Amino acid sequence: MTTEEGRVSLRGILRRLTASEAEIDAQELQRESAECGGTPARQCSRGQVVSVAGRLRTVVYTPRTNLPTLEADLYDGSDVVTLVWLGRRHIAGIEPGRHLTARGRVAIRDDRKVIYNPYYELDTPK
Repeated sequence: MTTEEGRVSLRGILRRLTASEAEIDAQELQRESAECGGTPARQCSRGQVVSVAGRLRTVVYTPRTNLPTLEADLYDGSDVVTLVWLGRRHIAGIEPGRHLTARGRVAIRDDRKVIYNPYYELDTPK
């Protein structure tokens, strides 16, 4: 091992030791998302058709008089994309902490990235 390789690996070890739990979790989610072939959420832009993979942070049913919605925040370690299913009250398997891959066209609503009625695949629980 060369001196430069030793420095690089030492930097990596020190970074892991000094990083917060949230930073380590974000790095792990980014790595898993890349392995699934997902587009990093921070790189998604309006109108782009993307595949994003990550963990659901929150799932909220919003009862509205004209159109109920189920909304879930998908975090991939870089940013959050909100998944919105129109006309749905509940979807089996869509719950906080669940890993999934979602595909669809990105929209911007209230300065947030949103995918309406995404295609999705639930990942097997670990």
